[in-house]
Amino acid sequence: MLKISNVEVKYSNVILVLKGVSLEVPDEAVVCLLGANGAGKTTLIRAVSGMLKTQLGKVTDGVIEIGGQRVENQSPEVIAALRVAQVMEGRRVLEQLTVEENLKLGGYIGPGGSRLKADLDRVYDYFPRLWELKTRTSGYISGGEQQMVVIGRALMTHPKLMLLDEPSLGLAPLMVKSIYEVLERINREEKTSMLLVEQNARIALSIASYGYIMESGRIVLDGAAEKLKDNEDVKEFYLGLSAVGKKKSYKDVKHYKRRKRWLG
Repeated sequence: MLKISNVEVKYSNVILVLKGVSLEVPDEAVVCLLGANGAGKTTLIRAVSGMLKTQLGKVTDGVIEIGGQRVENQSPEVIAALRVAQVMEGRRVLEQLTVEENLKLGGYIGPGGSRLKADLDRVYDYFPRLWELKTRTSGYISGGEQQMVVIGRALMTHPKLMLLDEPSLGLAPLMVKSIYEVLERINREEKTSMLLVEQNARIALSIASYGYIMESGRIVLDGAAEKLKDNEDVKEFYLGLSAVGKKKSYKDVKHYKRRKRWLG
């Protein structure tokens, strides 16, 4: 579904952010991309969705393919037409519109027409809470409910590939669990491929089949989700687990120390 090969991205033709990134999302799979703030995760998502131009960014090397079609530096509308939906970081609802009006916008991008009502019912089946809130102004609902809206709006487009940027950010643990259960169900029932960008490694690895870890614009580790869960470095730096009785000083967990271990 998605193949990224040796991609470099620069902002303003000066700042090199992605440094030869390669990554794949197979058909109907959930793949997670983990990393700390500033690692380059959002830049990668923007490169795939065509949103780099809004930030004066550009793919300067490498290839991005969606369904076998090259799309690097294509416009967002061209990429959206390939049935790619991006769920942006920060719950980007249109605050003055109602919940249902936000959802309908996704329907107009997607099949729309006579299927609009059926698609709304489909979203309400995944998120029953949105049915209760459908006439509420989106700016006055909770952060978790807004996250449901933006995922539902993306689902209205009937995507083959969903790009989800930090869907757990700023949400209570129970809400994160609920949203991830729905994402897992969407993947299973809709056969939708997903690239899931997260800092919350524990929850992302729970539904992904494969994972990549990015630092400083490079992929430093990848593997099957179960394998990453058992990796000692992943446990320590992303799951908060370390060997019992093992003493560490602050300098041992610095970024450059970690990268040396990843690349070992």
